[in-house]
Amino acid sequence: MATDVNEAPLHPPTRVLLGPGPSELDPEVLRALTLPPLGYVDPAMLRIFDELKILLREAFQTTNDFAIALSGTGTAGMQAALCNTIESGDVVVIGTMGYFGERLAAMAERLGAQVTRVDAQWGMPLDADRMRDTIRKLHPRVVGIVHGETSTGVAQNDIADIAAATHEVDALLIVDTVASLGGHPIDIDAAGIDVCYSGSQKALGAPSGMAPLTLNEHAMERVRNRKSPVSSFYLDVPALEKYWYQGQYHHTISAPLIYALRAALLGLHREGCERRWERHRRNFTAFRAGVEAMGLKILAAPEHSLHTVAGVLLPDGVDAGDVRKTLLDDFGIEVATGLGAFRPRMLRVGLMGYGSQPQFVLRLLAALEGVLHARGHAFEAGAGLAAAQRRWQSHENHLCAGRE
Repeated sequence: MATDVNEAPLHPPTRVLLGPGPSELDPEVLRALTLPPLGYVDPAMLRIFDELKILLREAFQTTNDFAIALSGTGTAGMQAALCNTIESGDVVVIGTMGYFGERLAAMAERLGAQVTRVDAQWGMPLDADRMRDTIRKLHPRVVGIVHGETSTGVAQNDIADIAAATHEVDALLIVDTVASLGGHPIDIDAAGIDVCYSGSQKALGAPSGMAPLTLNEHAMERVRNRKSPVSSFYLDVPALEKYWYQGQYHHTISAPLIYALRAALLGLHREGCERRWERHRRNFTAFRAGVEAMGLKILAAPEHSLHTVAGVLLPDGVDAGDVRKTLLDDFGIEVATGLGAFRPRMLRVGLMGYGSQPQFVLRLLAALEGVLHARGHAFEAGAGLAAAQRRWQSHENHLCAGRE
């Protein structure tokens, strides 16, 4: 038996979470985590479920009746969306423009689907024409795409065009909004999205462990009329519907995570979706200006950029893993390296939820300036900070001019 267990109270290091998730937490969200727990079918818990349904509909910009939060991360949301709508042998089209689109395709294949991928170069969005042509040719049962690709910082902005072709052939459109919901404009009803999932720990600003999920009535009917049972008992939508809407036991949900998600969604409600989206856009563009002033580049072009996650390309000879470690060890700032071929040369920066504030943008830019100077990358001292400040000032001047 182990004899060297440290019995001292746990004191994890304090970090500034500016990676692609988890993100910084509002103090109100942290406070919610300390509230007394409830049982999973306590009437008070079921009343919170009812509040969450309303708040989730607002976040998703939908009138769907079915809107819940799964016990699990965004990956659980992805699995639930696919395993409820796909049956073995179904034809499925998946658009991939990065790591998480590829994960969608891999999951669909494991469910026995006949998957056709429509690939885009990492750093570019899907070609909507290619997606439409493939959908019209194959008549799939399900189409899946990612709205905000966490691995590259690319946003797919023309979802409505893909949705129209999907519905022409009576297929369901599944959209991943793990990195975008609550921080980048998305209106799932206007876009024609049938199934949408997200994660709690990014722009929504809650801890990891909950996965918002919504299905429209057409998708719900498809699930209810399956020929075979849903492959996952844990993620079975009809069973979860009975839990969230009728109070029938399904699993032991985490009360603290429910409280924290409620606090985060209330924050979104008070701020309003459009103001929240604009805050993220404003701080992201200031960060981009700062990065570019240091002679760096963000992978996604401005017109395709996600406002929550940026893929910052480092100069030749500067290792992303080394920079990440220095930012963490010397400045207490967490960012991530790239995925796939971009691992050695990219930093993935998240400015999401509570973390999308000028103070965090400036803190990261100042630290990054120091790290890059120490590695021989030459640029004018303070250039990144000054450029970000100018961008914010330009925005304020624009607003003032508009009020005159």
